[in-house]
Parts: sequence; structure tokens; C-alpha cells
Amino acid sequence: MPTAHSLPPRALPRRFRQPRLLLAGCGDVAARIARLLNARGERYRIRALLRHTPDSPAWSTWRALGITPIAADLDQPRSLHRLRGIADNVIYLAPPAENQPTDYRLNRFLAALHGGRSLSRQAPHRLVLIGTTGVYGDCQGAITSETSRINPHTARGRRRAAAEQIFRRWGHRSGPTGGILRVPGIYAADRLPVDRLRAGTPALRPEDDTWTNHIHADDLARISWLALYRSGTLRAINACDNSQLKMGDWFDAVADATGLPRPERLPRALLKERVSPMMYSFMSESRRLTNTRLTQELRIRLIYPTVHDFLATLKATHADD
Repeated sequence: MPTAHSLPPRALPRRFRQPRLLLAGCGDVAARIARLLNARGERYRIRALLRHTPDSPAWSTWRALGITPIAADLDQPRSLHRLRGIADNVIYLAPPAENQPTDYRLNRFLAALHGGRSLSRQAPHRLVLIGTTGVYGDCQGAITSETSRINPHTARGRRRAAAEQIFRRWGHRSGPTGGILRVPGIYAADRLPVDRLRAGTPALRPEDDTWTNHIHADDLARISWLALYRSGTLRAINACDNSQLKMGDWFDAVADATGLPRPERLPRALLKERVSPMMYSFMSESRRLTNTRLTQELRIRLIYPTVHDFLATLKATHADD
């Protein structure tokens, strides 16, 4: 008769297991999420979805963060079979593929999480989708909340709107909690438009200019993590700071903080001839986002409540130098 010591160990109840987090779309913000959790001492088993091979530098970079890379390509469905049951929590940051009418990448990814079944105990319990504010389209400078009608004007925005629909349909079938973060322009010390300023690219004159919205990359990392636990209705949250400024004023503020010349201001008709079509599309959408859900539901206190709070740190650094 087997003794108690010879019996196989019983599986721990779920509440005692180390939570598992999967990051899909592993760029700068995903790396910041990983560093944030490490700095907080959070005991997560974190895996990162990488299309690179194990001998690539990317694997070494993620391993150095204490993250386990998983070789999988969102554009190759057969590579996703190992994702079933791999995580309790998922933060999905990958953009849709270009030149496609919908977000096939997200569709494949969600199907892989539960092995193609509509309901599965192995599906994640919490999932956050990182989307964009481009789903609103041009609001002509109007105050824009999450209840504002989405009206994407570009193919890029329409793919993002399709991704939200895919996410919600899957969520209602599979039952995870979580939400959609609608993210505006992401900035950080290494994500400022300094190349544009150095190149002398013009901006719109004030009477033609558009309202712009921002979030610091470190704040977005914190928002993404908190959304796993504090956003439980699969609805959207504007992940923006409190800044209220137009695009040209943003460029001026960055120029002043970095010691670069302010950009020339031009009428819209002249500027269109001087910038790329993609840049012009961004300069053709104007909206003033509200972040009430962010502050009340996620209860976050931003590190940088406005872009000016961050740029002041750059000015102080330059002053010390």
C-alpha cells in the first residue's frame, strides 16, 4: 500500500499558483510592462510571444528580463498551437497586419488560446487588448469619451475597430474579464519627434491645427497591468493623460525642452505638400479625449499627468548639463 510520501503531489488550488502572464506584440511597451512587474516584485511567470528564432538577439534580450520567450508568429497559424492553456492573463499589444480588411492576427491568436473551442477552462481569465484612439476618426476637435460614436476614417482605424469587435465577441463567448485600452500617441525620452524637428518638418498654423492626445510609455505599461484586474466589463477605456494641446504646440514644447528650433507653421494646403501621406492623415484628425474611466475605474495616478510634466524633467536635465 503506498504511503503518503509515495503519492504524487496534489495540484495546488488556483489561488496558490504563480499567475501566468502572456505578452503578445513584444515591443517597447511590453518590455516596460515586464520591467515594471520585476521592479514591483510581482511573482508572475511571464512569457513573451516572439517570431524570432531562439538564436536571435531578441531572445537574449527578453531572457535578460527574466521572461520566457515563446516562438510563435501571428501570421503563421500552425505556430500558435502551443498557446492553449499557456496563460491566465494576457496583454495583447500586436497591431493588425497592413493591407487586410480586418484583424486576422487577433482572430488566430484568440482561437489558439482555447484550442478552437468556444468555451474552455484553459482560456485566460483576464485579457487586455491594446487598441488605438484612431477608431474615433476625426471628431473636429470635439470632447471625445468612450461613449462617443466610433467612425474611423482610415484603413488603419477600421482594422482597429474590427479588432475591438473580434475581442468583444470572443470575450462574451469565452468569459474572460478585461478591457480595451484606446491608446493615443505614445511618447518617452526615446520616443519624441526630435528627428522631425531636426529635419525642419513644418507644422500647421494655429488656425488650421488639430487637437492631439498623449500618454507616456511608462504610464501605459502601468495602465495595461492595472486593466487586467480593474477593468472587468470588456468595455473601452481612453488611455490618455490630462494634456489639452494642439499638435503644433506639442512640437513647440518638445523643441523648447530639447533645445531644437521650433517648426515652421504653414497653412494646411501648403503643409500637405511637405509631409508624408501617413503624417498628414494624423494631422487631419482632431479630438480632445476624456479619461474619466481611466482615473475612476482603474484608479491610476499617472506618473506624468501631462506632457509638460515630463518635458520639465528634460529641461532640468539640460540645465544640469
